[in-house]
Amino acid sequence: MTDVLLTHSYHLGNDQKQLRKMQPYAPLGTLYAATALEQAGITLRVFDSTLLNPIDHLGPVLKETKPNIVVIYEDDFNFLSKMCLLSMRQTAQEIAKLAKLVGAIVVAHGSDETDFAAEYLQGGVDYILTGEAEEVLVELCGHLMAGRDPRATPGLIWRDPASNEICRSGSSRVRNGEWSAMPRPARRLIDMAPYRQAWTNAHGHFSANVVASRGCPYSCNWCAKPISGNRYQVRPAQDVALELKELKEVYGVQHVWFSDDIFALNRRWLRDFAHDVEAHRASIPYKIQARADLITDEVAALLAKSGCVEVWMGVESGSQKVLDAMDKHLRVSDVLTSTKRLQQRGIKACFFLQLGYPGEGWSELMETVELVRKARPNDIGVSISYPLPGTLFYERIQAELAAKRNWQDSDDLCVIFPGEYSDKLYRMIRDALHEEVRGWGHGVANEHAVAALWAAIVAMEPAERRHPAQSGNLLQRQARNEHFVPLQMLTAKGGVA
Repeated sequence: MTDVLLTHSYHLGNDQKQLRKMQPYAPLGTLYAATALEQAGITLRVFDSTLLNPIDHLGPVLKETKPNIVVIYEDDFNFLSKMCLLSMRQTAQEIAKLAKLVGAIVVAHGSDETDFAAEYLQGGVDYILTGEAEEVLVELCGHLMAGRDPRATPGLIWRDPASNEICRSGSSRVRNGEWSAMPRPARRLIDMAPYRQAWTNAHGHFSANVVASRGCPYSCNWCAKPISGNRYQVRPAQDVALELKELKEVYGVQHVWFSDDIFALNRRWLRDFAHDVEAHRASIPYKIQARADLITDEVAALLAKSGCVEVWMGVESGSQKVLDAMDKHLRVSDVLTSTKRLQQRGIKACFFLQLGYPGEGWSELMETVELVRKARPNDIGVSISYPLPGTLFYERIQAELAAKRNWQDSDDLCVIFPGEYSDKLYRMIRDALHEEVRGWGHGVANEHAVAALWAAIVAMEPAERRHPAQSGNLLQRQARNEHFVPLQMLTAKGGVA
């Protein structure tokens, strides 16, 4: 019999966009929790549902292991978990039902579990852990296995059987001690071979994920932080470098994604990291997420020295008005400067963009298009503003939210509040931006195809306003200098003429 069976609810087959991309990563957050349990002497097994459908395959594993406790521990380091997708919630509830069939106590942890505790408790979960929960999970499992009352465990949510009320113990912002004291995630607890095969078949190389830091100290008002809040911790640089070396030598990893919310925040740490990577011969091509205003000349040089080949920046918008409304504390000029610095060092500069934030009209949308054309990023990712509980953005528009509060999967991209435009128009702008960036340098024929996409968007724009009576027509907006910059105005170097 196994004390604990640990799993998570993300399954690649439930997310067609990610299935097409075929870039699966191991559930680091789940593995950190498993390592903490193992260090405490608790016998466990990890069922990794990323590539193996839990609905089809978990039942036999549960019957074989007969666990006392089943823990659905989401990967806090994966942006897909942070998106609180309905498909994951539904899968978690199915896992809870399967666990109940073998008499297990069900514990859950994650962003969506924290935000929508009632749905999970109704769906078969007995206890929900909030905050940074690895150490508290060990405490809770110890209580449950010893038959002790677990309800004094910090950051615990449960439903009282007598009153049917939802109860909470202590603060929801539970925090671990220093992260540097935690061991590396035990990847040996899962099978890494299917990840290697999936990556190699689709892309010709094997990429794995690592985290060097946890949390983010910035306060963009749309960013949900139910786990760490604004707390930021960084691991010792040498430990991270040694993990890269292990991935190369033990697992044959050829590329790394640092899935930190924000990388390169501390320049002193980055100097140490670049030195340690070189000293331990641990260099491996890697990509990161960072803020544009952090990319100084020195940072760009250190990133290149330590092996960075790709930086994704949360640009969000080309409109300073929208950035200020988001409390982004970023200047559009920072984006242009950082893009140039990275590309001069041979590092790909990529943008995360967000459409549909309240207050963004046609002119602000076109400012974003202009910024993309002027900066010439190597790649872009385009999403639609998505209000999640716990954010100022959510609080401001909560009364206007539609019945649907969460996206089904990562390609849902629907506006769940009264936005300026229809989902259809935002998706067309997304597709046109992607097509334009992909087509740079591919000749006149491609430029004509992209121009046709933008012409179709301009033609349909008036009819796709959600409040057409207030919008006026396109010619009236152009008279107010709310203009669209056509493809033909691009210079030979790609800037706006």
